[in-house]
Amino acid sequence: MTRVVNSTTLSQAIADHLRKLIHRGELSPGERLLAERELAEQLGVARISLREAIRQLREDGYVEVRRGAYGGTYITELHRPAEAWRARMRAQVGEIDDILDLRIALETETAMLAAQRRTDSDLETMQASLTALTALIALPAAAGRTPFRQADSHFHMGLARAARSDRLADAIKTSRGELFSPHDLLPFDEPITETLRDHQIIYDAVHDREPDKAATAMREHLNHTREQLRFVVFGGPDEPGAEGSGSSA
Repeated sequence: MTRVVNSTTLSQAIADHLRKLIHRGELSPGERLLAERELAEQLGVARISLREAIRQLREDGYVEVRRGAYGGTYITELHRPAEAWRARMRAQVGEIDDILDLRIALETETAMLAAQRRTDSDLETMQASLTALTALIALPAAAGRTPFRQADSHFHMGLARAARSDRLADAIKTSRGELFSPHDLLPFDEPITETLRDHQIIYDAVHDREPDKAATAMREHLNHTREQLRFVVFGGPDEPGAEGSGSSA
């Protein structure tokens, strides 16, 4: 009989939760985590379990502890975990496409529902993300990396909230957390202009209450992400298994 129940300790669950926040851009390189007591209270866990989770993340290269006046636990530049993730994606044939297929299924439906159910407040939230992306176009890539991934994450999660489905929102969070944000791995400047274009098209469809158009725009956007991730993992269209180099996120 296939085993379907896995044993996961609380500290492992906490580490996995924080890891997924990092992967989907809600926590970024250079960002300082809350103090241990505050973070434990926010997560509703014991400090000893949180401490063990932080130890696991340190071992995997996700965080580092700094001493001194500006001491604390900080997100690293993610070089080591990004390379480990890339190696795992190469080893697990079809994994990237499987995850992106799930995201497309989830987020196209979400875009349709958002176009039907959105409020003016939802539009303001998404517009704020578009404004943030616009402001980054003139910035150097290094300066814009953290705010870029945060604006991207805020747009997608704002859209999920506009759909008024907690289960869909949770599923999207989970699927986004399985993939490293491609903007951490791309060997060239972030495609802010392309991302802004994609997000604007989705926003316009949601604003105009056009569900089918919103779904189509989201599908195209996530296929751009698929192309980027395949470039990141396989090295370009000439590598085995790679289908394209991609141009937007």
